[in-house]
Amino acid sequence: MTNGSSATRADLRKKRRFSKLEQGYMGFFLILPWLIGFCIFKLYPFLSSLMYSFTDYDLFKGAQNFVGLQNYIDAFTKSKNVKALQVTFAYAFMTVPLKLAFALFIAYILNFKIRGVGLFRTAYYVPSILGGSVAIAVLWKALFKNDGVINTILAMLGFESINFLADKNWALFVICLLRVWQFGSAMVLFLAALKGVPEDLYEAASIDGATKSRQFLSITIPLISPVIFYNLVTQLVQAFQEFNGPYIITNGGPRNATTLISVIVYNSAFKDYKVGMSSAMAWIMFVITTIFTIIAFASQKKWVYYSDDDGRG
Repeated sequence: MTNGSSATRADLRKKRRFSKLEQGYMGFFLILPWLIGFCIFKLYPFLSSLMYSFTDYDLFKGAQNFVGLQNYIDAFTKSKNVKALQVTFAYAFMTVPLKLAFALFIAYILNFKIRGVGLFRTAYYVPSILGGSVAIAVLWKALFKNDGVINTILAMLGFESINFLADKNWALFVICLLRVWQFGSAMVLFLAALKGVPEDLYEAASIDGATKSRQFLSITIPLISPVIFYNLVTQLVQAFQEFNGPYIITNGGPRNATTLISVIVYNSAFKDYKVGMSSAMAWIMFVITTIFTIIAFASQKKWVYYSDDDGRG
């Protein structure tokens, strides 16, 4: 009888040990599918591209020779690549401020209690859902081509038609306009932030004689600055990674006027089959976005206000 009870207690202790072991590793097993996918589809390509960037890797022949920093030197010396870097900076610095300003302006208007405001909010948000699709890029190209809707309207108003997609000055404007048009996601975040601003602050400011513009600059902007900061970082990163619009609408033309770094990355890999050069340009784009992100985070202490006052701003 004693032996039977001892065996039972030993079995219970063993089950408890296994139960604790299972609980300890349960979280690991639950995220294991994600870890496998991350290592195969994210981490391995990420590290491989860094290795390929120092070789003359060909898409079909593989790596032939180790070329060191030659791909990076070519990225900053060849006219086509230098032009792509310049256009990418111009594109990012034009679209991001305009998109954020327009998103904040529309959010400020939609924050008022007006009839049918829910319908307007939905209508303004839809472009951000559709804007990145290939279909919208094709539609945008059709709007601005020689016999498109825009030139048809200009002709009806008595103006001469403009060759938007063949003129290097207008082509970049068309691409930037598509990006700015996708302001819906930033607008929704701004709208949520505006609704979080206490009304009693506006009431106190009104009693003190502050104008609407002064209230906006002294109350609204500081209190929604964390959302401004978040939108700034995310939109800046997305702008440097833009591909669909420049590639589908103008294919980087005319005369490389809309060739962004992302287009160079694609063309180098899948048209010229120079995966090494493509990887180098991709890493340059990664480093650029990282530098601007670091600058943004470092600067937030100067202008971002956090209500919990935890030392971040």
